[in-house]
Amino acid sequence: MPIDFGVSDELLGTIAPIVVYWVYSGMYMLMGSFENYRLHSVKDENEKNLVSKATVVKGVLFQQTIQAIVSVILFKRGNGVDVERIIRKHFTFWRLNEVEDVGHDLARVWLLENDSGAAMDQKRSLIVLLGQFVVAMLVLDTWQYFMHRYMHHNKFLYRHIHSQHHRLVVPYSFGALYNHPVEGLLLDTIGGALSFLFSGMSPRTSIFFFSFATIKTVDDHCGLWLPGNLFHVFFRNNSAYHDIHHQLYGSKYNFSQPFFVMWDKILGTHMPYSLEKRADGGLEARPSKD
Repeated sequence: MPIDFGVSDELLGTIAPIVVYWVYSGMYMLMGSFENYRLHSVKDENEKNLVSKATVVKGVLFQQTIQAIVSVILFKRGNGVDVERIIRKHFTFWRLNEVEDVGHDLARVWLLENDSGAAMDQKRSLIVLLGQFVVAMLVLDTWQYFMHRYMHHNKFLYRHIHSQHHRLVVPYSFGALYNHPVEGLLLDTIGGALSFLFSGMSPRTSIFFFSFATIKTVDDHCGLWLPGNLFHVFFRNNSAYHDIHHQLYGSKYNFSQPFFVMWDKILGTHMPYSLEKRADGGLEARPSKD
């Protein structure tokens, strides 16, 4: 039975990632005093960053307003490609009377014939949902890698647009979306719209995907390396990996965001790192050989 959130999925899909952003980043700011797990000292954060936290908050809120407007427009235009319809059309093993047509073996036939309709619907829904998440992650990563890299290599775009984000030499959680409005539109808003459309996810699914993507983006900018962080376990693209990119020596490397590092590795922009203890406490991500 579908969960009733009390508001439309479209509205919730627009608001939820914004709320998640500030709640999750706020949690990290409360943990910011954990010096033993910081990738930079508080002193470096205050001295090296070229923009005040008040300005960062205003910039992020402005970008989120633009994203909200685009989200409303996007949802009104429909739910994208019907991935489940395509799967049902081209992968006919979902229909028992067509099992022989796709050449499945007797074991597969037995499994299908002995599964209830409800169970099959649930399995199909989970597979479709997982497929949508994977497609959305790949689309978002691909778009952001090439746009991000181009903004570093085009001197005009870097100087007038992308350099705003790099005013945060020492990243922190709620600065994750501190970008020039044009960059926010090109990388985040359009990238999110493309991942939504190409994956064929519904507005309800997008609530969870974009909330997840928001949490991952904030985590990559948190400036902390906390033990037991599952993002560090499952993703090589993490807070230390992205911290390398924010340093002068790494500005031409580690463009991938927010999930995988595949494009960096494929196209030669991958800079591995090692975590070393700082003399004054805490940790530091330093370039290393593979």
